[in-house]
Amino acid sequence: MLLSSPPERHTLLDDIQGLLVGTGLVALSVTLLRGAELITGQIAGASLILGYVGDWSFGTWFFLLNLPFYALAIVRMGWRFTVKTFCAVALLSLFTELMPAAITFEHLSRPVAGVLGGLTAGAGLLALFRHGASLGGVGIVALYLQDRHNIRAGVTQLIFDAGVFLAAVLLFDPETVFYSLIGAVVLNIIIATNHRRDRYIAR
Repeated sequence: MLLSSPPERHTLLDDIQGLLVGTGLVALSVTLLRGAELITGQIAGASLILGYVGDWSFGTWFFLLNLPFYALAIVRMGWRFTVKTFCAVALLSLFTELMPAAITFEHLSRPVAGVLGGLTAGAGLLALFRHGASLGGVGIVALYLQDRHNIRAGVTQLIFDAGVFLAAVLLFDPETVFYSLIGAVVLNIIIATNHRRDRYIAR
């Protein structure tokens, strides 16, 4: 059972809007980061890096890299969580493919893109977490550790982010890494501060 967002307290329509709002906000975050050629942490960060250096898009990489984590989700978090997370990952992959056709940037400050990217991703992830879903990958591990071992999700994500940014240091210039790191820190502060089961009760 996902203790931080009891599924029986949300209706189907509640969950649908939660997944749409959450993935929409994170897709906006990815669009901001791509517009400024920045990255972030977790599977999204790995997908952005691979999208920059490879032939496939962010959405394709994000969907594929999440596939191995569903086994843990089924065993540890249950089918409800897994199905919601699969839907959230699929929606984000779709939205990030469609959004560049609707949003373009003539000028985008990299510091602003980093901060706003972190803010919108944090808000989106909170919406997903509180409706019993995640964006797969590290999110699955982070939610499991928080709900079963009381290790905050943001702390777990910061640890994984360190590995992603170590790879980024080897591939990108210091300015890119610096502004990307700012966005990732903002994101994880939001999650660590707000995603606490003692502060949120779904009704």
